[in-house]
Amino acid sequence: MNKLQPGDLMTLEAYSKARPEFRQQVIAHKKHRTLALGDHVTLIFEDALTVRYQVQEMLRVERIFEEEGIRDELDAYNPLIPDGSNWKATLMIEYPDVAERHVMLARLKGVEDRVWVQVDGHERVNAIADEDLERENADKTSAVHFVRFELTAAMKQALVAGARLAAGVDHPEYSVGTEVDAGIRAALVKDLAS
Repeated sequence: MNKLQPGDLMTLEAYSKARPEFRQQVIAHKKHRTLALGDHVTLIFEDALTVRYQVQEMLRVERIFEEEGIRDELDAYNPLIPDGSNWKATLMIEYPDVAERHVMLARLKGVEDRVWVQVDGHERVNAIADEDLERENADKTSAVHFVRFELTAAMKQALVAGARLAAGVDHPEYSVGTEVDAGIRAALVKDLAS
């Protein structure tokens, strides 16, 4: 997929006007890009639209309008856009209770490397996590990770031909697997066409 360029973004003024409608568009778009893995792990599969929204929001919040600052934000977020042979996702570990979250983030160390996808008839593909920076320390994992799933040409062909897709987590403290529903699967197959 093409990476975002400065010309793909709205000015701060234009974004201020377009934001309510654009935000609703992105929320609707993410419905078919959000996959719950059990009760506490969620993958949000990124693409050019979700990344564009994140960049626009960062520019808005930080009041960035100079070319160098815009380029810095694009350089930070563009790696989240899949390139046609992979899926990239934000992995969130969610425990509403603060005390429970603290305990579970310690117990779930390494979970980011144990998230997987599997095209029917093919081997599991484990996530490649946090290529930009380490988000785990000696005591705990982070509640947010960025992951990539690299697919083979045969996996892509099978998906285009209608193969089922599953995803899950295989960690000693959190193990779950699920078939990916048709709406999410269709969005992910579309990502592979680019």
